[in-house]
Amino acid sequence: MSRFLISCGGTGGHLSPGIALGEALVARGHKATLLISNKKVDARLIEKYAHLSFLRIPGVPFSLSPIGFARFFVKQTAAFFYGLNLVRTQRPDGIVGFGGFTTASVIVAGALFNVPVVLHEANRVPGRAIRLLGRLARRVYLPPGVLLPDVRLSALRHVGLPVRKEIAREPREAALKSFGLDPRFNVVVVLGGSQGATPLNNWAQEKAAALALEGVQVCCVTGLGKREPEVLEYRTRQGEPIKAVFLPFCDRMGALLSAADLVVSRAGAGTIAELIRCNTPAILIPYPFAADNHQWANARFFEMQGGGIVIAQEHLGDLLGEVRDVIFNDGLVRKFRANLQRMDGANSLDEMLVDLEEISASMPTPALVRPKIA
Repeated sequence: MSRFLISCGGTGGHLSPGIALGEALVARGHKATLLISNKKVDARLIEKYAHLSFLRIPGVPFSLSPIGFARFFVKQTAAFFYGLNLVRTQRPDGIVGFGGFTTASVIVAGALFNVPVVLHEANRVPGRAIRLLGRLARRVYLPPGVLLPDVRLSALRHVGLPVRKEIAREPREAALKSFGLDPRFNVVVVLGGSQGATPLNNWAQEKAAALALEGVQVCCVTGLGKREPEVLEYRTRQGEPIKAVFLPFCDRMGALLSAADLVVSRAGAGTIAELIRCNTPAILIPYPFAADNHQWANARFFEMQGGGIVIAQEHLGDLLGEVRDVIFNDGLVRKFRANLQRMDGANSLDEMLVDLEEISASMPTPALVRPKIA
């Protein structure tokens, strides 16, 4: 049995794969502690995982503003000493970081104590934390075709994003009914990522009536704190009742994606991995202010692989027409689903588990009396 620390807090895109890996490690007889942030989205997402161990680690996202940078410096300093103490007391056999502001402190602490550290980057443009910490890592997992210039090739492995075991295709009719949707009508699901997206929420509100006329239901996950739960009633052109459902949060993504004929979504790597796992076609609207424009790179790769199409946020005026063109084209939807099924061929989680066990087994038991500082 090995003991792992998994740093994965801050966003659903980091926490979800951390949970997937943590559950898989525990199922194989290992111990895993997941390090999360103090953000509301983390607290909400972990509610159904009482069987896993979570610790909240200090930290805030990087900011260039004077006040924001000062807060970042103070919090990250506290996080560094927290990480040192955590590694010293837990004596892990391996540390896994999924990026984000919770990753740096514990990865550096692990490197100082000579604990094997492993990094996973799901986006097609590696984030700041992964770029800066890559040279400290025994292994860096990257998407297929992506490289890091400062990381030796022998340390790189190309794998996808671990997806939680509960994210899987479900029977459509049961999934629809679980959200109060009518199996007779098509469904567009609108997702803005774990924290929601105001432009997509507004689009769903403004276009729900027009879609309802054509027999299309809308289910929009708005993000915590952005809107209260609401069900709006409309009529089709034939006078039949039809709904639009607005949810602040959804912890049944497998069911929601199984209910969808089409998803309109941001282009975070976690969302894309779940779309692929559930074989759900999508129109992706990359967040235009994402670091290094990584969502655009994610979305373009998804489109090139044939899972759906991409629209820039400045062209949201074209989105209604694109939704109509896709959702009523059965042949195109079937083609997208076939491509998504092909994209879901590799089991990235199993590959990571075998690799992590080999890495942890190859290290002598660390004394961890004092950090190794050059």
